[in-house]
Amino acid sequence: MSRTILAQPPLDSGLKPIHGTGYSWLQERMLFVRDPLRVVTERRARFGDITFMNTLGRHKVVMPLTASGVEEIAMNREKAFASEPAWSFFIGPFFHRGLMLMDFEEHRYHRRIMQQAFAVGHLERYLAAMEPVVAEGVRRFPAGEGVHLLSEFKALTLDLALRTFLGLAVPAGEARRINRAFEDCLAAGLAIVRHNVPGTKWAKGLAGRKILEEFFFRRLAAKRAVETDDLFSVLCHAMSPEGEVFTDEDVVNHMIFVLMAAHDTSTIALTTMAYYLALHPEWQAKARAQSQAFGRELDYRRMGELAVLDAVMRESMRLNAPVPRLPREALIDTHIGDYFIPKGTFVSASTTVTHFDPTLWSDPEAFDPGRFAAERGEDKAHKFAWMPFGGGMHKCIGLHFGQLEVKAIMHHLLLRYEWSVPEDYKWKLDYTTLPVPKDKLPVRLRKLGLID
Repeated sequence: MSRTILAQPPLDSGLKPIHGTGYSWLQERMLFVRDPLRVVTERRARFGDITFMNTLGRHKVVMPLTASGVEEIAMNREKAFASEPAWSFFIGPFFHRGLMLMDFEEHRYHRRIMQQAFAVGHLERYLAAMEPVVAEGVRRFPAGEGVHLLSEFKALTLDLALRTFLGLAVPAGEARRINRAFEDCLAAGLAIVRHNVPGTKWAKGLAGRKILEEFFFRRLAAKRAVETDDLFSVLCHAMSPEGEVFTDEDVVNHMIFVLMAAHDTSTIALTTMAYYLALHPEWQAKARAQSQAFGRELDYRRMGELAVLDAVMRESMRLNAPVPRLPREALIDTHIGDYFIPKGTFVSASTTVTHFDPTLWSDPEAFDPGRFAAERGEDKAHKFAWMPFGGGMHKCIGLHFGQLEVKAIMHHLLLRYEWSVPEDYKWKLDYTTLPVPKDKLPVRLRKLGLID
């Protein structure tokens, strides 16, 4: 493996240079897409606390290989890093002006208004609206061999997001069109040709963005006119203590971003849980027994009773975080620990680094929900030992909603079905955009007959 330096630190700074492999961005991408954990493990052994990689031509990305380095990026105490320029490079034209693509005072302003949409009272109402949709959606899952759970979860979470967030049922054809637009926007983020050339991923992403904007703007006036309990209406009427409100453009930008985040990340979490519960039927049985004791109807104030389901969810999101990287750009010459970061460099806080660190987790590649029990508390080894929702000012604003949604769907799945995979089955993840199984997780799904 070759070796090169990111940049020489200024004289008398006392800082050290960051080393990398010297591979081209295409080589780096191929290695990371194939096996990110292997990349992290090998480079930690070779370079120690920090390294850098090339990505998409001119950009170099610094990746801390310790939890303390990850924390420096996420907490950003010196305001040396910005989220907007880094995320904008990848997904800006498709998800611009989403909360994750804002920084500092502007981010705080938008977050304060948006936070109202995720207050406890609204979460209770979202769950109440969600429950019958979840129950009916899960009931329609096809039993038998070769059921692709990724596809079933994705269809259900999109329908759920549209109904819960928009307060209406979207016809199946239009729902598929919206889902395709989201997928095109996501795929465009890592496109090699980054211009509006017909037929390219980039062009399809731009077309997808127009479809999404038209979809929301067409419904905006009705949501402004009447207050209802769905997120779209809440954002239209939300007001800060100082009387600040969102513009029409703000509402549409936030809805596009939140809807993408709500159904893609939840789909990945659910698919990962289903995979590990298929591999570990003893945990599937434990979770099912607790769901049976809980009963069919979900009560927001009792959700804590589903402790096994919560532990399975946390462990699954540790092993396969739906958003595995948090990119930022250095606004000034700065540092991470004792290492020099030149202005304009991208940095990335990676869940692969912290979630598989053997100094933080026992046997980190093993599925072991018991590690989250109070008596073990491995997730408390470091503030960023477990970080599927990010951290700092940009910590996911919808994390509580996301967990409610995932638990609601898995609770109903456990009550209605039992699922399994062949003994020798091991999934292969596609890391091109967000980590999903290449084969869409085919399982044998058997009805239990426990509920109608």
